[in-house]
Amino acid sequence: MPVTALVSAKSCGVTTSALALTLASKRPSLLAECDPAGGTIRAGFLEGEVGAGFGLYHLAAAERTGPDALAHAFANHLWNMDEAGHRQLLPGLTDPAQAAALGRTWPALSEIMHVMADDAGYHVYIDAGRIALESGRLHTTLTPAPLLHQADLVLLVVRGTEQSLALAKHTIGPLRTEMDERGNGADALGLLLIEDGPYRAHQVAEALTAPVLGALPFDPGTAEFFAKGGRPPRGYGRSPFLRHARTTTEHIEAAAARRAIQQQYPHKPANPQLAGVLQRLNERGGQRG
Repeated sequence: MPVTALVSAKSCGVTTSALALTLASKRPSLLAECDPAGGTIRAGFLEGEVGAGFGLYHLAAAERTGPDALAHAFANHLWNMDEAGHRQLLPGLTDPAQAAALGRTWPALSEIMHVMADDAGYHVYIDAGRIALESGRLHTTLTPAPLLHQADLVLLVVRGTEQSLALAKHTIGPLRTEMDERGNGADALGLLLIEDGPYRAHQVAEALTAPVLGALPFDPGTAEFFAKGGRPPRGYGRSPFLRHARTTTEHIEAAAARRAIQQQYPHKPANPQLAGVLQRLNERGGQRG
């Protein structure tokens, strides 16, 4: 299963989208709330059920002890979001000031997430929050850069509005360069569209020169439920929002599988001699015409 990181140029519903994908997936799934600006699921969707003594921040101290301590702490700080344990959550930071302590933890944490994906069969979703840039690069404290570098896919969450696309255009170039030079390649970058606004998927893909790998309908009622918890809106289980989220998880898995095959069997460059023959044949054909 893939490790998929979700980010945005500004607040575009990253956490809501990541939560929806995690809950809608047909496969076991894990949501790691790794936004350096702080997590919101603990106080929102979980309605304070999880205390501050539980979650991401405590992994930093464990990492300094060693890999075994980090792996043990990671398992102990996962929260079951269903009775079967098929939906797991790593709750985020309770204070943005805690983010600086995680700088050296991100790479090791990324390795554990890939073990969860590759060996345990979990589709791992990372809520990486808002992209922060410094001199055209991912900010090393305000963005969990190693998690993006090592993710199988990075989805930039955008809305179909002029404002959202304008902000995304300034972000996607540096993000593409970052993935190309330090990450898994620029082709790991895709878009997740929130269908709020006049622009449709093909227009968004053309404007940002990146594929739209999924789209979620604008659903304020369900979004509020994910943001604040409480009673689900009527028809929640059969809502278009969850249906589209489930379809999006399948598209993400298919895209990640295609990339894995392409990386395993890369396109071989053409034989230079054969290329020369073909060029001469084409030239002759043009002269005869």
